[in-house]
Amino acid sequence: MAIKDNLRALRDQPLIGPIARKLMGEPEPLVTVVRLTGVIGGQSTPLSPSLTLASCAADLEAAFTNSQAKAVAIAINSPGGSPVQSALITKRIRALAKEHEKPVFTFIEDVGASGGYMLALAGDEIYADENSVVGSIGVVSAGFGFKKLIDKVGVERRIYTAGTSKAMLDPFQEENPKDVAHLKKLQEEVHESFKQMVRDHRGDKLSAPEDELFNGAFWTGATAKTLGLIDGLGDMRAVMREKFGDKTRLKLVHVSGGLFRRNKNAAEVSAPAAAATASPSAAAMMAGEAANLVETGLAALEARAHWNRFGL
Repeated sequence: MAIKDNLRALRDQPLIGPIARKLMGEPEPLVTVVRLTGVIGGQSTPLSPSLTLASCAADLEAAFTNSQAKAVAIAINSPGGSPVQSALITKRIRALAKEHEKPVFTFIEDVGASGGYMLALAGDEIYADENSVVGSIGVVSAGFGFKKLIDKVGVERRIYTAGTSKAMLDPFQEENPKDVAHLKKLQEEVHESFKQMVRDHRGDKLSAPEDELFNGAFWTGATAKTLGLIDGLGDMRAVMREKFGDKTRLKLVHVSGGLFRRNKNAAEVSAPAAAATASPSAAAMMAGEAANLVETGLAALEARAHWNRFGL
């Protein structure tokens, strides 16, 4: 009994405290951390890796299955992207939280907008910096029309389809009002799904009319708090220590392998196929490399455009 009393007296000391707590069976509180960063979905390239369920599933699983963790914290820095991948990741986090009975706290860094805000909804509580960009609860589809360009350079567009709507929204043809109406209907369905997710996760915490919250606008973290879109302002370390004590440890989980493993896996998968074909000519190889560079550059520009919408 005297030994336990002595250990109890030492557990709050700076140097000997951690050892005393372990001897007493009182480990320091642990919170596992997963980072969700980047444009969601779309094409992943070395210059612009995308965020998908496949890219983060292993990290999420490891974070929730850590038996010592009292909670899971999710750091989010994303301007949005694919509504499908956003929903898949959010649902996976909630499923794991229920399965392992662990609370989830989400933290928006520079931006948690559109699909990035949808990810934040996975948290039992949402936090952000006062200057974070939060919101953009809407749906956008953008493209270009090249009909006048090909007319100017004298190119004739030839397209053959089975199905009257198969070439819908072709950028090389005149815009068809019927096609635009169809696209808008699709957007409205996706938007309604997003709005319902916000209603389900935020409920009575929302403090502004829906036509203000769901019109696609975005706000600073400070304003988002007054609107009920987030629960508080603060950084992950400070909030977790406030909730679980000053000795709380944050442990970053990253088992998915990152860019180099993805590239290695891609190379391993493609190698047998390459071996099964005849060696390409130097000209063909150069053409392929040039096409890859163009494709990578366009994907990087598209990702950059997502961030630029929010001044980042």
